[in-house]
Amino acid sequence: MTFLDRVLSLGSLFVLLTCGRSSPHAPPQLLGIDWEQWAALNCSVDGHLHLSRPFELPCFSLFEGQAVSPDSAACTAVQANYTDPVFRSEHFGAYMQSQWETCQVTGASCLLDDSDPTNPAAYQSKDCQTGNIAPVYIDVQSVEHVQAAYTFSLKTGIKLSVKNKGHDYKGRSSGWNTLGLWVGQSHSFSALADMTFNETFTSENCNTSYRAITIGTGVEMQQLYAFADQHNVTAIGGYHKTIGTGYFLGGGHSILSPVYGLGVDRVVEIKVVTPDGRFRTVNECEDSDLFWALRGGGGSAFGVVTELTMRVEPQLTLQAAIIKFPANSSNLVSWYELMVNSSLRWGQEGWGGHIAGGSLIHVNPLLNQSAAQASMQVAIDFAVAQGGSGLIDDLPSWNAFFLKYVTSAEVPVGSEIMLGTRLLNTSLFATDSGRMALSAAITNVLPFASPYVVVGTPFLFPYVEGTTSVTPAWRTALWHLGLSGRFYFNSTAQDRQSEYTQIDQHTQVFRDLTPGSGAYFNEGDVYEPDHEQSYWGSNYEKLLEIKKKYDPYHIMNCWQCGMYSACSTRPVLNAFCSRVEWSE
Repeated sequence: MTFLDRVLSLGSLFVLLTCGRSSPHAPPQLLGIDWEQWAALNCSVDGHLHLSRPFELPCFSLFEGQAVSPDSAACTAVQANYTDPVFRSEHFGAYMQSQWETCQVTGASCLLDDSDPTNPAAYQSKDCQTGNIAPVYIDVQSVEHVQAAYTFSLKTGIKLSVKNKGHDYKGRSSGWNTLGLWVGQSHSFSALADMTFNETFTSENCNTSYRAITIGTGVEMQQLYAFADQHNVTAIGGYHKTIGTGYFLGGGHSILSPVYGLGVDRVVEIKVVTPDGRFRTVNECEDSDLFWALRGGGGSAFGVVTELTMRVEPQLTLQAAIIKFPANSSNLVSWYELMVNSSLRWGQEGWGGHIAGGSLIHVNPLLNQSAAQASMQVAIDFAVAQGGSGLIDDLPSWNAFFLKYVTSAEVPVGSEIMLGTRLLNTSLFATDSGRMALSAAITNVLPFASPYVVVGTPFLFPYVEGTTSVTPAWRTALWHLGLSGRFYFNSTAQDRQSEYTQIDQHTQVFRDLTPGSGAYFNEGDVYEPDHEQSYWGSNYEKLLEIKKKYDPYHIMNCWQCGMYSACSTRPVLNAFCSRVEWSE
């Protein structure tokens, strides 16, 4: 058995090491760092330093050019659960959008065929390569582990990447040749998995009290919603069962956002380890500038969050509109025109939801069932006339809606999906000319892709100006419109570049329709032009100053995290393996 086989079978590179002293069987360096330094780091993080391994490796007989022994039982488990978000969230090397496991510019990857994970063409006689996964990671269990990573980074120059659950359309949580910090594991002994409910939560050194839930970064949305339900309250969060707390840092839209605000509007306190090694509790009274930056700055730009507290609403009775019909090229044009012409009224009535092809799922916490039926009747009639169906379902809570409808309709995982998005101004929907222009743009893009519309902007929410750092365009928009493209396990670099280009070109039509608006940082185009303006608008310069204050040595870097602007000078695709080379 080779050393590599032995390492992989044990699952940890560092079981052969003692503190500050390497085993004679260990290679002399990793990422250019002497083995003794890695061993010392392993001791400082209580043995939680691990060699990463591609999620799909058990199916391969070659790894980084060397022969390895496939593990048939483990391979079968990976194949059976390849598109299962819970299974993926339990593996460091797995990402929900699997292209972020790969180095797209070189083709280094270790993927299965997501349409048929048993397809041998993906793995037989193929070389599994680590790609863009951090080759070494800390399974973070404490504040001290993060502090040790900062010290190691400053000493060695090794950059850090931070992964939660792996839901990141922009690839910020993976990183070639970085040290990964995995903060998303819900170990029973870890404070990161804690949840607490408080009827009268008061932020540190503040006077205002909230009904609130506090969660660690190991908590998933499905756990949060069930916990809130047990306490007869409603938490505003993401539309997927395994989304983690990173959702809140970049904005966080919900189909309840039209009434109750974005995720960042709900957060009242955050615990974060900043790059100077300090463990801070930040809120509107303590380090208020950092609190503002964390509520919208996104990614891992300002530190590693370990816990956040959000205010919650009472238990909500919801009216859910569930409408669908068999879509074709002709009826989709009329359907989207109907959506454009009806959405302003629906927004004023409190509806939020999703529109995707020939389907609509909306919820309303303000109307009763008869009023909701009357409001949505025009859409129901359209669907029925096309051979479809429509109903208004009265549901006793958000969690009841989530379990009945979301878990079967959430965005699939395991596939390679890229996005282009735009926040569409409410003014577009308020005039005949605006509606006509928007409908025409949608009609023209339909041969390429059906727009995925999230009606999740804070349309009715009484926002206090300047309290969060997301782009102000959120506050004047009615729709968050997205276009998606796909890669496959055998896509070439040229295929990928072509798909990115098409997404950008089609998204540009909607940018041109909405000058001065923006896009959603968590779900934006990887190559969003003028991304500083799109994601933060007038907030960008202040965010940059706060970044310099709390991270003067630029330990915390991630793609388009607002603090670097040299990315646009790179050839297309270089970003995926070279992000740590940015400069101001």
